Amino acid sequence: MSEILEHPVTVTDRAAKRIAKILTTEAQGTMLRVSVEGGGCSGLQYKYDLVTTRESDDLALEKNGVTVLVDAVSLQYMGGSEIDFTDDLMGQSFQINNPHAVAGCGCGTSFTI
Repeated sequence: MSEILEHPVTVTDRAAKRIAKILTTEAQGTMLRVSVEGGGCSGLQYKYDLVTTRESDDLALEKNGVTVLVDAVSLQYMGGSEIDFTDDLMGQSFQINNPHAVAGCGCGTSFTI
């Protein structure tokens, strides 16, 4: 658990800019919640939700005027990760560069630890 606290999740400038753009059509105070749940072709997958409430055990990441929340359970799988946003020939998507993921699927949304 100390490794998670020493290496929290980070958000890139590109991701913060894209989140800010998404939130322009949402209610004041809306935040992006990133979580890990079972599923996908590799066993675990990332889930993205827009929320207006923060839980007491959330890690709140503030970057360029936006807030990204990660719950304590998901943080166990995401400690040290970087949330990024890519826009290339394959399309636009949030990408999580997770140092704990040992395998992933072709679509990039599920992983194995």
